[in-house]
Amino acid sequence: MPTLDSLAEEGLRYNNFHTTALCSPTRTALKSGRNHHTANAGSISETATAFPGNTGQVPNNVASLAEMLRLNGYSTAAFGKWHETAAWETSVSGPFVRWPTQQGFDKFYGFLGGETNQYAPMLYDGTARVEIPEDPDYHFTEDMTDKAMSWIRFQQTMTPDKPFFVYYAPGAVHAPHHVTPEWAEKYKGQFDKGWDKVRMETLARQIKLGIVPAGTKLDTKPEAIKDWDSLSANEKRLFARQAEFFAGFTEHTDKEVGRLVDMLSEMDELDNTLFIYIAGDNGTSAEGGMNGMFNEMTYFNGIEETVEDMLSRIDEWGGPNTFPHMAAGWAVAFDAPFMWTKQVASNFGGTRNGMVIHWPKGIKSKNEIRSQFHHVIDVAPTVLEAAKLPEPKFVNGVKQTPIEGVSMAYTYEDAKAEDQHITQYFEIIGNRAIYHDGWLAGTVHKAPWELQPRRGITNDEGWELYNVNEDFSLSNDLAAENPNKLAEMQALFLEEAPKYNVLPIDDRSIERFDPIQAGRPDLMGDRTSIILYEGMDGMLENVFLNVKNRSKTITAEVTIPEGGANGVVLAQGGRFGGWALYMKDGKPAYTYNWLGLKFNTVMAPDALPAGKATISFDFIYDGGGPGKGGMGTLSVNGKQVAEGRIDQTQPNMFSLDETADVGLDEATPVVAGIGEGRATHFTGQIDKVTLEVR
Repeated sequence: MPTLDSLAEEGLRYNNFHTTALCSPTRTALKSGRNHHTANAGSISETATAFPGNTGQVPNNVASLAEMLRLNGYSTAAFGKWHETAAWETSVSGPFVRWPTQQGFDKFYGFLGGETNQYAPMLYDGTARVEIPEDPDYHFTEDMTDKAMSWIRFQQTMTPDKPFFVYYAPGAVHAPHHVTPEWAEKYKGQFDKGWDKVRMETLARQIKLGIVPAGTKLDTKPEAIKDWDSLSANEKRLFARQAEFFAGFTEHTDKEVGRLVDMLSEMDELDNTLFIYIAGDNGTSAEGGMNGMFNEMTYFNGIEETVEDMLSRIDEWGGPNTFPHMAAGWAVAFDAPFMWTKQVASNFGGTRNGMVIHWPKGIKSKNEIRSQFHHVIDVAPTVLEAAKLPEPKFVNGVKQTPIEGVSMAYTYEDAKAEDQHITQYFEIIGNRAIYHDGWLAGTVHKAPWELQPRRGITNDEGWELYNVNEDFSLSNDLAAENPNKLAEMQALFLEEAPKYNVLPIDDRSIERFDPIQAGRPDLMGDRTSIILYEGMDGMLENVFLNVKNRSKTITAEVTIPEGGANGVVLAQGGRFGGWALYMKDGKPAYTYNWLGLKFNTVMAPDALPAGKATISFDFIYDGGGPGKGGMGTLSVNGKQVAEGRIDQTQPNMFSLDETADVGLDEATPVVAGIGEGRATHFTGQIDKVTLEVR
């Protein structure tokens, strides 16, 4: 990562900086200076509940840093991942108050969801959908960097005396690990040694660089992570290839950041720009489970992919026909010297991320390390101090909840300055901890690969205690020998948690993706039918009728031109899971794509003649639990023309970024062979489509 290294050589490395252990909560805290539960972002918005601190709706009394700067004369822009708008507020009906352009940003170019396909992203420019260019070399990180550079040049050309604030947030290296093969080839063979050796070598380099104290011990791995030497040859081959693509994706991202840095340097603005480079919004993700995934949607639907199946497609890894994630063993390795990973807010492996601050005109110290404890909520007050702006008491007429972070400026010229961020809670889906004045107490409530918590939420068994000042890697649990200190820390957690809306703690995970079980708003409410028209596209899963685990009927009234029609009538999802009613070679058909692993198609034997027609598909769900199959019947003008069995269905989710579309299949197609993106456009006329569930 040469860009990160070069900025560090001219700036400061922070080796005790923390996130929340999960993406959206970290981003919300970063941009507001308040704890994530204060901003109602206790988890991602797709799992929001009705509990305070977890509603998924950033309140008006938690104004963003961008809005504070915008109101004080800054031009502001956000590029890349957002994932902070309530999931049910992402339709054409809004409300748009929690979209980027009403959260302080003059310009937004990026995606709203938690992740996106780097080759076929679902993008917005402001609130308008963006059509992706038909470019075989397209990659979103490169695109967003182009847009960021263009905006900065334009803004500075028009108003050279007006300061700018840019939030640059690539989708990398979140899954899917999408990068072209030449980037992975640079790392060919480098991970054949395995994750155990990589962990040891990583710690040795960290100590040599001085970012980890000499004598630090490597913490043990979680019990579920196998020793590399115990793996089969096939497992080693697959897992090593997964890490090569992750490494290539990481370097590719750093290169794109470098393009931004180079442009600022050419404009003679780099030295006077407070450039904060945070290496991630949580620890490395172990959501790939023990084997990794060719298609990450299998994780969200409780399906484990086999090593053999993934090996059969290893040559496609990282390309547009994949949606991959690496095995959890690599997540543990890349979070060395700690034990845990993303989601585990009770361990620094989940929360500690490297950070560099570069500002030559504002900071005299160079190429030094700062070890004061800091948290992502400290970024906003740091920026305000650099901009010489006071913390606002009111924003747009609304009295503000005070900023909960502290400025890091006191560390700039004093490596030994006493910590000013003394106490910090952590909590994600029941994984929780409390840091106070050099001590950390916490409990691992559920590992990322575990479907159920290890114990009840009120059960205090399993708490660990660490003296952070003497035990950098958290390898020496003092809970048994110092029960009084542990009890003191547990009591402190229960003092801090109510202050920030952490309680009650809801430790459900997959169940919370269902708005009914979660108790959050549902745009469709109790509706059982919806009438759709051509031009209605880009509907994310949380703003569309839920067809999962139930029967459904699709009735499409269409007009067929002379020569027949082709293309998609109605589709939801994409290449990595979904369903579509479409016409191919003039014949009506329905396909259920089960996670890109199995396809069931019901197709009429004959092409339809020109004229008006009513095409219906009726699916009768088997019942007996989620994810079951059923029988499908295809009819034309009330007459059955085909039937077939759908073996199984996706119980929890189709996609975090693919959409439901009328008259085409945006981004990647559910069904191969009928085009890509706009090429899937229905060549006839769609009068209306009625979707009913029961």
